[in-house]
Amino acid sequence: MADDKVLEAQKWVNSTYGAVSGYVRCPENGQTGWSTMYALVMGLQHELGISPLVASFGPTTLSRLAALGDIGFGWSQNANIVRIIQHGLFCKGYWGANGYGEFGAVTTEAVKAIRVDMGLPDGGMGTAGGTVTPALFKCILNMDAYVVVAGGTDKIRDIQRWLNGRYWLRSAYSIGPADGIYSRDVQKALVIAIQYELGLTPNGNFGPGTQAGLRSHTLREGDSGIFVELFTAACVFNEPVIVKGQDDIEVRTTFKSSFDSKTKEFVEVFQAFSQLYGSGDANYGVGEYDTWSQLLVSMGNADREATGSDTRFEITASRARWLYDHDYRLVGRYLYDPPGSTLDKEIKPGELQTIFDAGLRVFPIYQDNARQLPDFTYGQGYQHALNAHDLASQYGFNRGTTLYFAVDYDAQQWEIDGSPQGIIAYFNGVVAGLASRGKKYFHGVYGSRNVCINVTKKTGARFSFVSGMSWGFSGNLGYSLPPNWAINQIKEFQVTNGSDVFDLDRDVWRRNSEPGSNSVNRPAGPADAFIAYVRRLYDHALAYKSANDVDTNASRLVMEYIRHEKYEGLDWWWLAGSYDGDFVAYCNARGESVTDSFTDTVTGYVLDAAHLMATANGFLVNSDPDDKGDATGGDVAGWGGDIMTFWADWRNSEEEYASPLTFCRAKLAIPGTVSSFGYTDMIEDVDGYLLAKHVAGNGNIADWVVSHYNNGGALTRFRSHFDRRWQTAGNAKSSCSKLLYGASDSKISPARFALISAAGAVLPGDYILLPGGSAKFDDFCQGFTDRQLSLIGLENSLAAQYRKNLRTYQEKAAKRAASRAGGKSVQS
Repeated sequence: MADDKVLEAQKWVNSTYGAVSGYVRCPENGQTGWSTMYALVMGLQHELGISPLVASFGPTTLSRLAALGDIGFGWSQNANIVRIIQHGLFCKGYWGANGYGEFGAVTTEAVKAIRVDMGLPDGGMGTAGGTVTPALFKCILNMDAYVVVAGGTDKIRDIQRWLNGRYWLRSAYSIGPADGIYSRDVQKALVIAIQYELGLTPNGNFGPGTQAGLRSHTLREGDSGIFVELFTAACVFNEPVIVKGQDDIEVRTTFKSSFDSKTKEFVEVFQAFSQLYGSGDANYGVGEYDTWSQLLVSMGNADREATGSDTRFEITASRARWLYDHDYRLVGRYLYDPPGSTLDKEIKPGELQTIFDAGLRVFPIYQDNARQLPDFTYGQGYQHALNAHDLASQYGFNRGTTLYFAVDYDAQQWEIDGSPQGIIAYFNGVVAGLASRGKKYFHGVYGSRNVCINVTKKTGARFSFVSGMSWGFSGNLGYSLPPNWAINQIKEFQVTNGSDVFDLDRDVWRRNSEPGSNSVNRPAGPADAFIAYVRRLYDHALAYKSANDVDTNASRLVMEYIRHEKYEGLDWWWLAGSYDGDFVAYCNARGESVTDSFTDTVTGYVLDAAHLMATANGFLVNSDPDDKGDATGGDVAGWGGDIMTFWADWRNSEEEYASPLTFCRAKLAIPGTVSSFGYTDMIEDVDGYLLAKHVAGNGNIADWVVSHYNNGGALTRFRSHFDRRWQTAGNAKSSCSKLLYGASDSKISPARFALISAAGAVLPGDYILLPGGSAKFDDFCQGFTDRQLSLIGLENSLAAQYRKNLRTYQEKAAKRAASRAGGKSVQS
């Protein structure tokens, strides 16, 4: 949308300096941006006598301004310089003047306003606080914001303003944004502030002097002062921290000057998440050097305890012994070395067994160049996935192994999002390629923190292998560890093992994440144990029915058994019926117990079996509505209950997410994101629905789990669910709307009250009546619908590729098996 004052600035600067040699005209479109700011900078350089003009506010521009002195009320040495200030203020949203060229009261007040927003002192009454210093001039002519922008928070903005206000007159400190966004500039500003307080000459790098200074500034509960403020600022920049559990939760903290019990609690959670310390360790909850380091730079303390590693060198028996003797238990090795490479990275024959014999585990890495943007397209990702699959299979890596695809350079956000060249496009190809081979393997990602976060959220990467030792990468500055980090690469060094010398990367291996492989050619898949468990329960159900003359669907008995411990009571009796206590006792007497989780064979994520079965129970008891755009109690047992909770979540987060559409895009079923309606919740809802429909159509649960989790059914779960439940986007949106407000099913209203009102949020019906509320309500339902469509978008191509390639792949596999068997015919 065009702004008249911005357009006026663009026309003025072009007409005034358009004929000056080296000047680059900005577009005259009324939209502020770097091109406009650069034009004003070049105009300023011309007024200062600088030649040639450059699109950069550098040291020469600053020094020439310093020679002029501060510019304030009544300053009249150069009217065009005043005009540039005034146009710059307008472009940043401040009313810079009533008349251009004179630095009067209006311009003074605008400068005072921007100074206050930055966190600088306004100088009090009068005109003194309205002066423009060279540093402030530079800020007026950049694109930094000094109010909270979309995605920002007041909490971070308060710290940005505090840093600006305390250090803006220091020579090494540059006034930073106050937009509420944690970024590389904010991280560097914090390090500079720490260096000033340590009495160092600041440069923003986490060097030996800074490290030595922080080793002598350990903080504990009860401490206070400037270092506590700097430490808690770093804590805020690294929030939220994810606590894994039955329901993942986000833990946050606040910026403060005293190290209180709440700060200690956050530090404990952060240390556990980063795998620094745990309960019982002397430094648990203490802000010592390792914690400072982990808060400030991606590699943390590069010499901290680490049990993982990766290398391009073959792991011989002697190297394996060295690794084990030095407490390493995991090593990453390469599946492939591209033609023309001189690195000889690929796993050698017999090497895996050597690794296993030494008591080590291995994780496979796939890298084919991967060092610049042209290496990343959908087609390349697809072909790389096929190659990685085939190589991993030849080495014998077991089903369910995660293959880590590398992004071995500092990819910028525009490169991550780009198309047809782009990191996400590449990983979409990887997903499709692995699916076309039957999804034997999961995909992981190696790269900067930002790359890992994006690839996880947008393609569902199972684990992240973070290139933390590349601490200077822009993708590692201003980003916290991804929630699904499994391996953090923190140091490269050279191992001397007698006469043998080889390079090794030191990795922090996160407990209960990437398991690593300690064997190959194991036939079992990630869900096989669960499938066998369901088969046993189904057999028990058939026997129980026969022995007790029970007229109940055997599959329903299995659902009830698996969900009965977590999903029971009046609420679930209302939605899904009660469970058969005698059948529970029957199974328990035969040595069974509730298995409440298993690994999904398509995504690699751990699913909640109890939630899945409770959902299936609910959909089995409650039929779909005749009108696909309506909602029933069955929906409440699945996606409907989750979307009610998610509505309450948005209402309670509305200060941060004014737009429910933005909230849905950020939180609704996004991998690697903590949410009341998470990615695995959606999978469980969808699978529960499909299971219920299979059983209602006279199928049985034992056959379904095999078909769904081992024979490719789950590859099309989202499309199958959408087509059967809603058929159209309009029905999906209508169903969400009616479930939140207006459905006639008597089971829905009590659920709305319990899941929304009891959570402290306004009921949707009440919200619709508020001014403008109906538009937000509509946006929320649209966000739900958009997420359904996005989930099935990629799946369509996966299914097509799967059907196209499955038969060919099976035929080839049968031929290979026959060849290995000496020419005998082998059924695939």
